[in-house]
Amino acid sequence: MKILVTGAGGQVGAALQDLGSAAGHDMIGLDRRALDISDKQAVLDALPLHNPDCVINAAAYTAVDKAEDDEEVAFAINAKGPENLAKACKKLDISFLHISTDFVFDGEKTGAYLEEDPVAPLSIYGKSKAEGEGRILKTSGKFIIFRTAWVFGGTQNFVTTMRRLGETRDELNIVDDQTGGPTSCTDIARSLLIIAERVAKPDFTDWGLYHYCGAPSVTWYGFARAIFAGRDGPVLHPIPTKDYPTPARRPKNSVLDCGKIKRVFGIDQPDWRTALAEVLAQL
Repeated sequence: MKILVTGAGGQVGAALQDLGSAAGHDMIGLDRRALDISDKQAVLDALPLHNPDCVINAAAYTAVDKAEDDEEVAFAINAKGPENLAKACKKLDISFLHISTDFVFDGEKTGAYLEEDPVAPLSIYGKSKAEGEGRILKTSGKFIIFRTAWVFGGTQNFVTTMRRLGETRDELNIVDDQTGGPTSCTDIARSLLIIAERVAKPDFTDWGLYHYCGAPSVTWYGFARAIFAGRDGPVLHPIPTKDYPTPARRPKNSVLDCGKIKRVFGIDQPDWRTALAEVLAQL
């Protein structure tokens, strides 16, 4: 099948192209220079030109702290962009897969978040992503909103940051009261391709929201310990969020319930420790 990937220059977008091509799909990767999804007319022109069977939106404004001072651009990319794609896909009867985030929640829930839990974002980034979800939902097209969390595996993420800081510092303070499920970009890409193949079948009707993240749940401190396990590295100190203030507030609980994606698509929740070992071996 022919799959168009927006945000092709990002870590998930790159993984999608690599895995999709290896699986025999005709992959069309467009980065922001090739397609600005916030430009409605550009989107309307691009989709008929490439005529894909499925569009996967991996484009996003992901600079969480910077978004606090860059609200207009964050909403243009994370809210207006997905709406443009969803409407264009509906017009052409193309299935649309969109990547969203745990940041749409406030993190106050005890236990894993379900797809039907109400959103309550704390940051501009989270609000822009929640707005994007809402605009897609209003289109009533053939779409999958794929929420994930704590993405790693590309060139710029928590793992690469820890490795870089570990080369120059003897000690690091790491937040230990935010919990989530680290998720590798390769596992995300693999799951999205499974979904793309399944929704292409004429009998598919289970459109909507799905959660996907790594297991077991861990704090940032626990994740950092795993990154440096068995290696020479800095001494790690667990600290509370209040001792590491940032412009954007983060949800304390980012754990997503992945039961629905297992029931509908047969996709198992991945063990992030396996993916981390693979990423570290590559580094």
